[in-house]
Amino acid sequence: MDKMTPRQKAAQIIISLGSDAASGIYKHLQEDEIEKLTYEVTRQHSVPPEMADEVIEEFYGLCVAQKVYLEGGVAYARNVLEKAFGVQQGTELLERVTKTLRTKAFEFIRKTDYKNLMNMIVNEHPQTIALILSYARADQASSIISELPKDIRVEVVERIAKMDRTSPEVIRQVETILEKKFESLLTVDLLEVGGINYIAEIMNKIDRSAEKFIFDELGRKDPKLTDEIRKRMFVFEDIITLDPISIQKFLREVDTKDMAIALKGANKDVSAIIFENMSQRMGETIRSEIEYLHNVRVRDVDEAQQKIVAIIRRLEEEGEIIITKGGKDDIIV
Repeated sequence: MDKMTPRQKAAQIIISLGSDAASGIYKHLQEDEIEKLTYEVTRQHSVPPEMADEVIEEFYGLCVAQKVYLEGGVAYARNVLEKAFGVQQGTELLERVTKTLRTKAFEFIRKTDYKNLMNMIVNEHPQTIALILSYARADQASSIISELPKDIRVEVVERIAKMDRTSPEVIRQVETILEKKFESLLTVDLLEVGGINYIAEIMNKIDRSAEKFIFDELGRKDPKLTDEIRKRMFVFEDIITLDPISIQKFLREVDTKDMAIALKGANKDVSAIIFENMSQRMGETIRSEIEYLHNVRVRDVDEAQQKIVAIIRRLEEEGEIIITKGGKDDIIV
């Protein structure tokens, strides 16, 4: 089952449910989700019965986990899941469900334009801003952090990085304070918010000048925390840490113009490994485009490199490629 991507698993569930039940599910999906899922269904070849059973069992476990979590909270859900599936599998199911439900909390914030959200929270306490941005989309949070007054910018980043779990009581207090501005907020049990991984994702989306300022200031206040954040970030130069298959996968989705501009300002090691994994035709095209690029702004190079990093991050989230983030990652081939 480890060989199947999340999309392939979803396609297998749709196939296993049959056309009537599957059509009912399709009614609740967005157009782009329907397109991606249908594409995966058409690509799905014969799956061994034992693998199909494992996918269905995993799906069933997640359904049970979400149901008991919503009905009884974290402690009740953990107790039920561990009894039903064992400690290890029960814990894994609970972690996956809480991560999914986290995206549902403060959902209205993620639909708000970042400028409107900025106007709503700019005068709040840094801890309140940090909590709200922990529920926002990473692109919203990065835009807001870039525009925050410099005297609180670093403090907000630091508070998000050090945030781990927030109790229902604290969430309710924030709800009470902000209900007039944000209408109603969803209350959830002890969900992971913020943290180093999340602030690293935000920092990946912030422009280079703001990133440098924040790391310089935070480095003086808390060097250890700064190093931890940097370790979790994936930047363009980290492409050299990817395996050849992963590099080839993201290259298929990159616009050649963006790649040419990105490589114009890249170091020799990164350029070399990218060209090594390109087709001869693509390599010739990009080299030709690079030759005709003159007076390229640093900002344009940064933007092109960030576009490519965004593609790599998306493919990682979809389970298509693997990014090793410091330390040793166990990979089963």
